[in-house]
Amino acid sequence: MSDLIEGYIGTTTERKKSRLPAKLDYVQSATGLFLALFMWAHMLLVSSILISKDFMYSVTKALEGSFIIEGGHPLFVSAAVAVIFVIFIVHAALGMRKLPGNFKQYQVMRAHAKNMGHDDTKLWFIQAFTGFAMFFLGSVHLYIMLSNPGEIGPYASSDRVVSDWMWPLYILLLLAVEFHGTIGLYRLCVKWGWFDGNNPRETRKSLKKVKWALTVFFLVLGFASLAAYMKIGLEHKANYGERYVPTAKIMKIDNTGRLA
Repeated sequence: MSDLIEGYIGTTTERKKSRLPAKLDYVQSATGLFLALFMWAHMLLVSSILISKDFMYSVTKALEGSFIIEGGHPLFVSAAVAVIFVIFIVHAALGMRKLPGNFKQYQVMRAHAKNMGHDDTKLWFIQAFTGFAMFFLGSVHLYIMLSNPGEIGPYASSDRVVSDWMWPLYILLLLAVEFHGTIGLYRLCVKWGWFDGNNPRETRKSLKKVKWALTVFFLVLGFASLAAYMKIGLEHKANYGERYVPTAKIMKIDNTGRLA
């Protein structure tokens, strides 16, 4: 009954303000921080294709747990994706609390932001829009990875990008992720007072510069990686479905002339 009363009037039966919004804000911040850091790590792993196909293959095998069981297994990827998917949904659900509930509320917020001319408010609108887009774009990508964990590798990933026509989605997802993630981290630092020091105003200016630098860096890295996968996918289009064989295995030939 106390939960029901708190839900209606926003205070507990002891006439204290509900702490639930603060707790939900904390969970939203924590899940957002985790996802942003994960996406940076994910981008660095994906960009391994820029070094070589063999290096990307070795990264894939490491993600499949080859350091635990010989040859690795896609089940490790499925487990990791499932955890990320749950965190992603929780974060999205909590983020939706902050969005305007109808067009009238949106008009009020937009007029208020335009009147203020406040840069951080404009960043919030960008974050809200990219977050909404990510809910759909990210869900598609995560579901594909969850249902096809073994389809990762120099050729498999490139085939998905080109032959399966996923490159338009990945372009939009890359833009949404990088803008949403870096803005989110900047706003977390401001919201919780991280790195404030003795001069919070100057710190905020510095954080904003770092934010834009990170956005540019990861966008350039992301588009360069996507271009590399597209190039490989186009070259491999005639052999769609064929899996990559690392150089070390090709050089290991048995007496019959077949791959060992």
